[in-house]
Amino acid sequence: MANFKLGVEVVGAHDLIPKDGQGSSSTYVELLFDGQKFRTTIKDKDLSPIWNEQFYFNISDPSKLPNLTLDACIYHYNRSTSSKSFLGKVRLTGTSFVPYSDAVVLHYPLEKKNLLSRIKGELGLKVFVTDDPSIKSSIPLPPMESVTDLDHSSQDQDQTPVSLTNTILNTISRKKRHTFHNLPNSKQAQKQQPSPGPAVQPSVNFGMHEMKSGQPASKFVHSFAGSSSPVDFALKETSPFLGGGQVIGGRVIRGNRPASTYDLVEQMHYLFVRVVKARDLPSKDVTGSLDPYVEVKVGNYKGSTKHFEKKQNPEWNEVFAFARENLQSSVLEVVVKDKDMVLDEVVGSVKLDLHEIPTRVPPDSPLAPEWYRIENKNGEKKNGELMLAVWYGTQADEAFPDAWHSDAISPSGTSSASYSQIRSKVYHSPRLWYVRVRVIEAQDLLLSDKSRILDAYVKVQIGNQILKTKPVQSRTMNPRLSVEDRVGPNKDESIGKVVIPLSTVEKRADDRFIRSGWHNLEKSMSSAMEGVEQGKKKEKDKFFSRLHLTICLDGGYHVLDESTYYSSDLRPTAKQLWKKSIGVLELGILNVDGLQPTKTREGKGTSDTYCVAKYGHKWVRTRTIIDSLSPKYNEQYTWEVYDPATVLTVGVFDNGQINTSNGGNKDLRIGKVRIRISTLETGRVYTHSYPLLMLHPSGVKKTGELHLAIRFSCTSMVNMMHLYFKPHLPKMHYVRPLNIVEQEKLRHQAVNIVAARLGRAEPPLRKEVVEYMSDTDSHLWSMRRSKANFFRLMSVFQGLLSVGKWMGEVSRWKHPVTTVLVHILYLMLVCFPELILPTIFLYMFVIGMWNWRFRARHPPHMNTRISQADAVTADELDEEFDTFPTTKSPDIVRWRYDRLRSVAGRIQSVVGDMATQGERIHALLSWRDPRATTMFMVMCLVAALVLYVTPFQMIILLAGFYLMRHPKLRNKTPAAPVNFFRRLPALTDSMM
Repeated sequence: MANFKLGVEVVGAHDLIPKDGQGSSSTYVELLFDGQKFRTTIKDKDLSPIWNEQFYFNISDPSKLPNLTLDACIYHYNRSTSSKSFLGKVRLTGTSFVPYSDAVVLHYPLEKKNLLSRIKGELGLKVFVTDDPSIKSSIPLPPMESVTDLDHSSQDQDQTPVSLTNTILNTISRKKRHTFHNLPNSKQAQKQQPSPGPAVQPSVNFGMHEMKSGQPASKFVHSFAGSSSPVDFALKETSPFLGGGQVIGGRVIRGNRPASTYDLVEQMHYLFVRVVKARDLPSKDVTGSLDPYVEVKVGNYKGSTKHFEKKQNPEWNEVFAFARENLQSSVLEVVVKDKDMVLDEVVGSVKLDLHEIPTRVPPDSPLAPEWYRIENKNGEKKNGELMLAVWYGTQADEAFPDAWHSDAISPSGTSSASYSQIRSKVYHSPRLWYVRVRVIEAQDLLLSDKSRILDAYVKVQIGNQILKTKPVQSRTMNPRLSVEDRVGPNKDESIGKVVIPLSTVEKRADDRFIRSGWHNLEKSMSSAMEGVEQGKKKEKDKFFSRLHLTICLDGGYHVLDESTYYSSDLRPTAKQLWKKSIGVLELGILNVDGLQPTKTREGKGTSDTYCVAKYGHKWVRTRTIIDSLSPKYNEQYTWEVYDPATVLTVGVFDNGQINTSNGGNKDLRIGKVRIRISTLETGRVYTHSYPLLMLHPSGVKKTGELHLAIRFSCTSMVNMMHLYFKPHLPKMHYVRPLNIVEQEKLRHQAVNIVAARLGRAEPPLRKEVVEYMSDTDSHLWSMRRSKANFFRLMSVFQGLLSVGKWMGEVSRWKHPVTTVLVHILYLMLVCFPELILPTIFLYMFVIGMWNWRFRARHPPHMNTRISQADAVTADELDEEFDTFPTTKSPDIVRWRYDRLRSVAGRIQSVVGDMATQGERIHALLSWRDPRATTMFMVMCLVAALVLYVTPFQMIILLAGFYLMRHPKLRNKTPAAPVNFFRRLPALTDSMM
């Protein structure tokens, strides 16, 4: 049995409240976990004590670990009265119990015992789980009643009085002998999610830092925001028959159907054939055995196992799945063949009647295989035996994911691709860290030419990420920054190199101070690498140039690897900061209809498509359907949701690796769908057909329709509501924020790291897929996007413009009855100002209730009208699809540059006009225009006297009635205050 322990390192506390009456406290920490209690030593007269003590608790039942809590309470101990006073506590739940490799020191704010407690300060803890058999449970210190002066005398010598066991454990932890295994979790087991692969080291991001649906009934759903797309581009709500029953109005009507794991997809029935092994196969000749393989045939479809050389008792253990709706025969034929260079010879076959094959429904145990005698072409059963298991099942069968399915076989019956290229898989992207490097100074640098002025800078590199500091010139050998020296234009000379293994870099999850250190510079990279391998054991008398650095792994940030507008995960890197999930997102990828051909095969247009879905760290890829313009996937996946303000992305791609060996072709984009979790009602099943829209150089095109079933289930509505008032990003983004330029650079590098890692899987998730799903090109210039954003901005202010227009109609008495009613309402609000705010909020409540009748009944989707894709010109499309840097001719580039200057000129004029109005306000009191300032000051003096003797309500009442006066009382020229303001000077006179 695994020896699981919970390790707790009490680092220190700071800014505690004094309790001894002399402005200080004698503090210690008491730890409670699963009925076990330990305490630290006492630190006398210290409001910022440092303990650095480790404790290990026994974990009696690892399956209960997520439900256990760790309490760390700080007390002040009064030695004269042997009493203790509460200074604060920290309570940690299961989300903080992570493996040692993920554990970092965190400073937690102290919590109160009750509302009247006066508490302040923070406590630094490092909490982790380990199963190292050499670690034993900690020995508790004596109870507080028997505390002697030993603690006090030991502390005077700056030593931590820990037991012998704790000393040994500290030594073990320094050697990093901790390991961690996945703990059993009953909740996760019930979800039946695909199990993740083996644990990997985190990549580091560098920076500074059963019924067919047929044709389901459907209806068109109009788009949002008053800008509907053309009907052909709109969503269609469907009512398909899924595994749980028919979906009507967002609810699954089960009838007598039992609950199913695959209740969001249509049941697809398959004929499964497991070819296990063979025995006593005949010899090919006197000297050798067969080179056997098995061919499974149903009608025109057939699949083959791998072949063995010179083997009479081969073992294959391969599974074939044939779609039942495509079966064109009532006989299953399993043929054993001998592999030959010229013509494969038939050894014998086994024929089975498909009407006699049983049906297996999970969770029934797998069907036991049977031995079948092999018949030769004469009907003689003398050619050995073949072990087979044959049954009918659905895609819920556990054999389905690893089976060779008929979708991978062309209608002609031949295999079109390697199975590794087309099978469905689940991928997990790596947890990325930010590496923060602070270059402080360098010492004792040696130059080849000492007479030349040093022009030095530091170049830092991780993988293909390179950053440089600014150069520093110095006549001494102690510049502030240096690794390389610029000896001439475009010519740099290396002064020294140092390699720092990231495994030795300290991790942090907050903005605590990290100690700096000196690093010796080597003359070559090989010497630097040799120093790392040898643990940097160097001669003491050897002279080194040195570099002063501060370096750490920042885990308190969320590493952005996708567009900030479509983030699917907002959690920080450090697992200790993760909160509990608020719900579960289930996605059923049903089918794609109306695909446009992407390639030609056997004289006809076809496609080999698969779908990719991304949410959080989990990527899923469906199997590739060969030679089909209406592929049916019916695969279901599940994700845990930690924040409703996140986006699920589903993309459709054409597999370009079919019938290719070098993998040089790119997988073509067909389209994608984005669904924001916060727009989904809890518990409702959304079944819509989403149009796949792609922007091509010839305009926007519909490439097909993706049919999805989506359900978001919430585990705690209170927690989800509470999350709406929490910061959007982790705390470090606000404590030590990254600027926009840094974020974009780091996001680009993060996408490259994720693409490289997923590209090493089998089958690989190719780079073009990762980049398309992550919207890497969203920051590039596009005239279409610029116009779309402008009209979005106008739409935002449309409400204010409508109010202003309505007020203008009221003041012009266009509708006299309305104007009179507005006068009465205005008079009432001025006389009773306490009714203003209640009236405003009541009005917004009524408007919200009125809009509830017109609320969206479907997730939002890409809108061609809002995107300005239906009004874009051919040249604008050509510019948007141009590469960066451009490949167009100079004449085209010059024309586009002139157009861009024209657009930018209008923006410049608008910005300048806004600045002019602000400068005129400043000119009122700046004496830039002495006469205008004098008149304004006299007006201010008169206004002050009038407002002093006149009730404020009267002033407001008269001003409102003046603005709403009848047109007969108005002058057609602008009012005097407007004329006065327009005559004020601005800084435009000083501009060149």
